[in-house]
Amino acid sequence: MKRLILLLLPLWSLAQNNSDIARWQETAKRVEVLRDKWGIPHIYGKSDADCVFGLMYAQCEDDFQRVEMNYITMLGRSAEVNGEKDLYEDLLVRMVIDTTEAVNDFNRSPEWLKKLLTAFADGVNYYLYKNPMVRPKLLKTFKPWYPLTYTDGSISAIQTSDLTANDIKKFYAGLSSDMAHRQKKDPEQLIGSNGFAIAPAKSATGNAMLYINPHVTFYFRPEVHMVSEEGLNAYGAVTWGQFFVYQGFNEHCGWMHTSSQADVADLYEVSIIKNSGGIFYQHDKKLLPIKTKKTSIAYRTATGLTIRDFTIYETHQGPIMAMQDDKWIAMRSNNRSLDGLIQSWSRTKAKTFDEFKKTMALRSNVSNNTVYADDQGNIAYWHGNFMPKRDPQYDWSGIVDGSTSATDWKGLHTVEETVHLINPSTGWLQNCNATPFTAGGNGSINPKKYPSYMAPDPENFRGINAVRVLGSYSKLDISTLITAGYDRHLAAFDVMIPSLITSNRTAIADDMKADVNKAIQVLAAWDRNSSSSSVATTLAILWAERILPYLTKGQLGDMDLTLELPRLMKMASDATKISFLIDVLKKLKADWGTWEVAWGDINRFQRIDNQLISRYDDNQPSIPVPFASSTWGSLPSFNSRYYQESKKRYGYGGNSFVCAVEFGKKIKARSLLAGGESGDPRSSHFKDQAERYAKGEFKDVLFYKEDVLNNLEEQYRPGERKGTPTGSAAPGRVRK
Repeated sequence: MKRLILLLLPLWSLAQNNSDIARWQETAKRVEVLRDKWGIPHIYGKSDADCVFGLMYAQCEDDFQRVEMNYITMLGRSAEVNGEKDLYEDLLVRMVIDTTEAVNDFNRSPEWLKKLLTAFADGVNYYLYKNPMVRPKLLKTFKPWYPLTYTDGSISAIQTSDLTANDIKKFYAGLSSDMAHRQKKDPEQLIGSNGFAIAPAKSATGNAMLYINPHVTFYFRPEVHMVSEEGLNAYGAVTWGQFFVYQGFNEHCGWMHTSSQADVADLYEVSIIKNSGGIFYQHDKKLLPIKTKKTSIAYRTATGLTIRDFTIYETHQGPIMAMQDDKWIAMRSNNRSLDGLIQSWSRTKAKTFDEFKKTMALRSNVSNNTVYADDQGNIAYWHGNFMPKRDPQYDWSGIVDGSTSATDWKGLHTVEETVHLINPSTGWLQNCNATPFTAGGNGSINPKKYPSYMAPDPENFRGINAVRVLGSYSKLDISTLITAGYDRHLAAFDVMIPSLITSNRTAIADDMKADVNKAIQVLAAWDRNSSSSSVATTLAILWAERILPYLTKGQLGDMDLTLELPRLMKMASDATKISFLIDVLKKLKADWGTWEVAWGDINRFQRIDNQLISRYDDNQPSIPVPFASSTWGSLPSFNSRYYQESKKRYGYGGNSFVCAVEFGKKIKARSLLAGGESGDPRSSHFKDQAERYAKGEFKDVLFYKEDVLNNLEEQYRPGERKGTPTGSAAPGRVRK
């Protein structure tokens, strides 16, 4: 049932009492923001809470809309901004993230965490108070419990075992979902990342090193530095709106997270009985009552807000999110927790390997693998962290029987029981969102020691390339580590291109024969490394993007393409392979007048505005990029696509914040950020790193205060900065 709210949301106002304002002003006096020549905020505070306050203020200066939108999403209120299309996305969020539980967790938080959470809200609210021209889309006041809805930091933080909002929509319409054909999330957009760790034995300086290379949508995380007088000194990438460094390092150790396919969410088939007493489900030959709770979701329309009421149904396993035939499907997961936030913060202050392992022992990092290195020479890899114990007799990759306690979770595995590798003999570790069993090289971890649900991840071409590259070095320094991380060999084409070349024996129409023969010659001479000047890169990628969906159509579940692609290529006829190449040649000729188009002419980086959904324009300046999607094995990832009939392809994700760190007596680090630090197109830091990004040219990290001061652009306390609130090309007042 719908009811219409006739009035739109009132014009923005922020009513705060005097005690709040006085508290913010006093906190601001204990915080300094030093922005270096790249616009990166180095936050110095007396306490950890002061740093959090300053960090949130600086984040809002750089890109308030992304801070706000992340919380609108995690509160299940996107439809109030985006309209009815997000109604069931909001319902999904509310099923798995209970704001009442988040409030309860805030109330029972240890005092030190309450201080951080209060500082989080204070920093954002002070920014809004000092910048009344900034109009929030929805959240006019931030609450201290908000971060307890979003305790992970990962772009793929919500785990639903591949159930989607569309499955939920079907359930409430009384329709069945085809659970056997659930679609995996786009791995290139949502779960990419590379992490490498180098031990002293493999290091030219004898110091351990860490390579941090998340692959996410652009502008998802800025680069920050937090320093307090309570021992905090963390540098790295922070997800907009969160107050802890998600991927980064301190003066003693560093951590890189790659997204994991370790099974942390399960689906249960539930038999439902309805009678005069209510709705029940069968479990261990008993009828248990289905729990219900009400939620109301508002969505924006042309005339105001409309409310739709829902009843959420739950078993002891979790919320009912779909229906298959006459069975309901419940989903169990752990998408937010107090311990998760404690773990996310505590790792940033770990000073030793033992201290870092204590944070891992909280076992509340749900969606991530962890690659680690420290100044004592340790390197380590953990595949997942939160890992429920299950009966291994069941197939946990599918839907299990929800009518028996045999399929209930049996507590959590200890960290020692999960897949991990510490200080391998190879002297290096890698994970590229692939199988953990090659983390230290082929055969470095025995898969027979672990239940299959711990590591269902298949191998991928990136993982194969990483093992090859890291194994080829006798020693690495920070420069060669970056070189290794930027290896552009497209290993998938070692399989695909020879098969295409041999297909040229098929009959080809006379009007295309000469072009096909020449294109085949170009591909045959190619070294299979992507480059801006390479015509072969253009042909190979455009062809592969057409033929791969054809080859994998109808395939169920995760596929190890490194094993299956040779078979799939053999199954395709010569005529089919050539026909896809002809399609590419014709399309290029239609767009460019010739098919001989270099990859850099098509593959571009462009940042012309700061809309949440980026806009691109062939008529505006853009930068050639030599990199390709990591689908094909490239270690640096650059995912690009066409937009609205554009001739050029524009990047939307891949390499974002990239950093190489050496843990010696002093930290030595280099980093790179897609575009720039600021979300304000008027700022000199909106795209000041774009040319460097396209070339893979890193900047020196300014970790020590003396270096920051020697490269200082602005120094101010929150609320005292001059210029526009989202970052300005003109420096603010420099404090002496």
